[in-house]
Amino acid sequence: MDTIAAPEGLLAPPSDLAPRHARLVLASASPRRLALLQQVGIEPDALLPADVDETPRKSETPRELARRLARAKLEAAQEAARRRDDLSQAWLLSADTVVAVGRRILPKAEIPEEAADCLRLLSGRQHRVFTAICLLSPKDARRERIVESRVRFKRLSGREIESYLASGEWRGKAGGYAIQGLAGSFVVKLVGSHSAVIGLPLYETVSLLDGAGYPVRGSWGGPA
Repeated sequence: MDTIAAPEGLLAPPSDLAPRHARLVLASASPRRLALLQQVGIEPDALLPADVDETPRKSETPRELARRLARAKLEAAQEAARRRDDLSQAWLLSADTVVAVGRRILPKAEIPEEAADCLRLLSGRQHRVFTAICLLSPKDARRERIVESRVRFKRLSGREIESYLASGEWRGKAGGYAIQGLAGSFVVKLVGSHSAVIGLPLYETVSLLDGAGYPVRGSWGGPA
């Protein structure tokens, strides 16, 4: 990106730098993604979750699925936001997380049997978590990142699986578990981004927002 010359001692922002009152829409209903944004001082102005079909296509890889769903959520949020005057010039952020063993994509478990099948499959082995994020600026410039993390679980006993199912934490979670909860005790090794496994890679998200001109540090107490 070209920079604008500034008088000595002053840093001139790029022409598309956002003001402090810039608005941000999170295209998700996930309380985990919201909490992760809040962790780094970013408070979305609106949540516009998208109802998209998350069924994998034939021969679709886990990485491709994560990218496609993140884009679909972004497009749905864009359509909704552009109909609102207060959000027509907002930044839009979407994300999707896919858990896979090899090329096998694990579901977002909705019933105990699904979660149990996932946990038995993950027991004692490594799996991959792909989280795709998409950002759309008010000028309709789209930026994307896909973060791959590798997670190894301990060998789970039948009692551990039953106890975890009883907790209910698995419901609606990709792969049938939530690493930020009780299932964190199953993790032997994690290579990659812990926040991405939860649902939103913070380093990459902040980098995208910052690079697009959104004032990510506006609430930190210093220069945005």
